[in-house]
Amino acid sequence: MLQHGANLTRLAAADPPVVNGPISISDDGAVHIPTTIGFLSVTLYDFGARLKFGGDRLIDYGLVETPPPHPSTSISEADSTVTISAGAHRLTLDKTNLSLAFYKGDKLILRSATDGHFTRAYRMPPFAKTDNGWAVHFDLHSEDRVYGLGEKWGRLNKRGQYIYSRNEDALGVNAEISYKNTPFAWSTHGWGIFINTPSPVTHGVGFAAWSHRAYTMLVEDNHLDMFLFSGDTGKDLIEQYTSITGRAPVPPAWSLGAIISKAYYKDADELLETAREIRKRQMPCDTITLDGRAWQDTTTRFAFEWDASRYPDPKKVIDELKALNFKVCVWEYPLISEQNPLFAELEEKGWLLKDAKTGKAFRYHWDAEPFGKVLTPLPTSGLIDFTHPDAYAFWHDKHKDLFDIGVDMIKADFGEQVTDDMVAYNGETGHALHNIYAYLYNKCVYEAAERYAKAGPFLFSRSSWTGCQRFPSQWGGDPQADWEGLAASLRGGLSWGLSGGPYYATDVGGFYGDARDPKLYVRWLQSAVFSAHLRMHGIGPREPWSYGPAAEKAAMDALRLRYRLLPYLQTVINQAHETGLPVQRPMALACPDEPEAWSFENQFFFGDDILVAPCLNPNDTIKIYLPEGEWVRFLSDETYKGGDTYNFTLALDEMAVFVRRGATIPLGGDIQFVNDNNNTFDIAETWHAV
Repeated sequence: MLQHGANLTRLAAADPPVVNGPISISDDGAVHIPTTIGFLSVTLYDFGARLKFGGDRLIDYGLVETPPPHPSTSISEADSTVTISAGAHRLTLDKTNLSLAFYKGDKLILRSATDGHFTRAYRMPPFAKTDNGWAVHFDLHSEDRVYGLGEKWGRLNKRGQYIYSRNEDALGVNAEISYKNTPFAWSTHGWGIFINTPSPVTHGVGFAAWSHRAYTMLVEDNHLDMFLFSGDTGKDLIEQYTSITGRAPVPPAWSLGAIISKAYYKDADELLETAREIRKRQMPCDTITLDGRAWQDTTTRFAFEWDASRYPDPKKVIDELKALNFKVCVWEYPLISEQNPLFAELEEKGWLLKDAKTGKAFRYHWDAEPFGKVLTPLPTSGLIDFTHPDAYAFWHDKHKDLFDIGVDMIKADFGEQVTDDMVAYNGETGHALHNIYAYLYNKCVYEAAERYAKAGPFLFSRSSWTGCQRFPSQWGGDPQADWEGLAASLRGGLSWGLSGGPYYATDVGGFYGDARDPKLYVRWLQSAVFSAHLRMHGIGPREPWSYGPAAEKAAMDALRLRYRLLPYLQTVINQAHETGLPVQRPMALACPDEPEAWSFENQFFFGDDILVAPCLNPNDTIKIYLPEGEWVRFLSDETYKGGDTYNFTLALDEMAVFVRRGATIPLGGDIQFVNDNNNTFDIAETWHAV
């Protein structure tokens, strides 16, 4: 990995790669080009192109589903170039340096970086084989804005940023590191790039220390498998990316209701008391969560075992929750304490990731520094090896007992703990396994829910990689309980949506550092009303009344609005399933023809017709840009002309929500939980924006 500010002198000084043999085309439409850095394979599709160096990876994790049929392909050669054409696309490659130009019709979509050097035509070679992978360099136009690359907390436009696609336990939302990554980016200029790899990828997106006018990617894999997309809008590019990496299924209707949680309910009495109080106060809520320490003995977890000292009869507790019309979620992670007899059993079977040096089960030692009085340090543990078919089946089937006694949903936590000195059953090193581990873990748990969950498959996962959108849903980790934690959590979800993950939730109120700020809690909840999934969670209580009477009233109003919006949300969810579009759509995605709107990164569309500007400060003020057209403030008769900005000061129970004039919003009734008898929502009325 090259660190911030590193120069690429070695690559720049190297001789440029060249074509050094005859070019051929195979029956599958792939054009094979011998070069001094290995064979290059190029295939054109209706969506764009696929370029591969180094052939196919020996281990294919299925991140790319079967590509569509390719159009008829032709090649033409000149002295220094080769042009490959198929359908609407053509790609021209310079034989003397492997620089490329990619066209759709007559429009240049993307080309190799053209940032020259005083004595060289190319400051960096278009392609280069490095000691630990591949380097690729593409041009950036001055007006290019680049989006995607997973869940990131800073600006949605990644232009100028250094992004490292590697999953980390980020311990919050305050740095570049994040829990959910994918090496997929797209530009307002009409191109998209996806690197099909389990390995880390470094992105210098006009990163000035390297080149402000180039997009540099460093791929830490022996194989380079790169897709290029062409589309008129971000919507087109996300649809193309998810068409090959998979789309999210429609989740159960009950999952769209509110989820209540905390770290953590100390025993069954506290859990049931909370559930009873929710129903007594008529708080809309569908699911209650038992976090890790709530149902497991921390020193011996995780082994699918209830802490018998607190839950001698877990089914009895779950039955009472069901009688109160709650769905039940339980926490897990893919690590087993060495103090549990299961550790030795799995080690003997070879079902734990191994230490590359000793060949024995790897013992993962936690850094105790982040843990406090509530979150006690975790035990030395082994990691389940999901590349071992028997270990995968074991973990999958162990969920049956949970679902059989009434558990409805799994919170699949962690998954970022694979280190470089581990080795898997399939021969993969920890370096290459680190990111893909989240995919294998989420896939296993989701498939278990598909098979055993009576209420339909649904899970929350924290760590994700390419393809994890197939196993919904994801939540945003452990944000700091302050205003910047709220703002960064919002951007993290929007960035994940721009990366092909349509569903997202945050920890309403913030996870750690809670100062019992009622205004922060209410504003966080009001923002989360307009996300795919909604969960109140953190260290300490997250029930509305725990923040005082004024917060309780405003929060309950917001929750009732959420439930009234469920018929509308269901249409948005269906659209996400069909197209890959996120539920929350940033302005660059929703308004592709209005560059004026793109800089307003803290507001978003909720589906096609509802525009939301969350209040992200304690001063109760917001500034919103309304796109061209006419707008009506939701559930009022206030009208506004688009193409301009407006400032509002909001009362605690007020939200800045607008609907396009002429749109109709289906609304449901005043309910406290979703009816189990159907997977659709009744429409009580239709609100017309007139």
